[in-house]
Amino acid sequence: MSNATKFGKVAVLFGGKSAERAVSLDSGQAVLDALLRSGVQAEAFDPQDRSVTELVNYDRAFIVLHGRGGEDGQIQGVLEWLNLPYTGTGVQGSAIGMDKVKTKQIWQGSDLPTAPYRIITKETDLDAVIAELGLPVIIKPVHEGSSVGMSKVEKAEDFAAAIEKATQHDAVVMAEKWITGREFTISFLNGQPLPVIRLQPPADVAFYDYEAKYQRNDVEYGIPCGLSETEEKNLQALCLRAFQAVGAESWGRIDAMQDEQGNFWLLEVNTVPGMTSHSLVPKAAKAVGYSFDELCVAILEQTLEGTA
Repeated sequence: MSNATKFGKVAVLFGGKSAERAVSLDSGQAVLDALLRSGVQAEAFDPQDRSVTELVNYDRAFIVLHGRGGEDGQIQGVLEWLNLPYTGTGVQGSAIGMDKVKTKQIWQGSDLPTAPYRIITKETDLDAVIAELGLPVIIKPVHEGSSVGMSKVEKAEDFAAAIEKATQHDAVVMAEKWITGREFTISFLNGQPLPVIRLQPPADVAFYDYEAKYQRNDVEYGIPCGLSETEEKNLQALCLRAFQAVGAESWGRIDAMQDEQGNFWLLEVNTVPGMTSHSLVPKAAKAVGYSFDELCVAILEQTLEGTA
């Protein structure tokens, strides 16, 4: 790509210190290699090892930091302060997207369907939560991604252990109504939805968890997703509204369910999704003709908007 010089010197930000560091290292290396193959002057930059003040030596940043510090508005704020263009969603949208409860509150306020939930504290009456949400439920840390610390709870006596597991990752924990049905993921590029992917974890997995996402090779990814053309268009339109409602921009991903009655439910938004061999955005982009290298360059292109 002869015009790759227009990007100048690019810091590929990956690693970091969140619970998702290992995944970020894989994603970031894949992005770095893709940019280098495309002729971009890209360099690895791990904020765990280097001071972010060194970013003044770069022209723009490609953010591949998953989880806290990288996906929650913190690094975006640093880059704004340094007046450095960067990939993906801005400070506010990143902060909202990393907080599952804030995301749900915005979706609810926008009349978008998301599964009922309750925030769990030490004072919470768990029997009341079960009465309200029913069983099973899924217990989640509010500020983690990659399904870290999540558990499906089918019996009341398992509630406490699931909450204990989640609190190891976050002080704020939520219980969410379990939706039985099919899981889908909708990726975005240039702010527009890509083809829907159906996620089909193997039968021995309760849900699309960390292991299924990154370590197993027997998860099925359906493209086409098995929905009718009308249903797929409706789901893409719903997720686009949900993506925009939280202030997400450029590229990202929304996970959703379709229950047994055919209703769609929004689960969460990812503003810095995985970019590994197992990852979903590259699979969706490939379905519309993007190679992995082309996808990475297309994401980076968005840092040029308004600078020409």
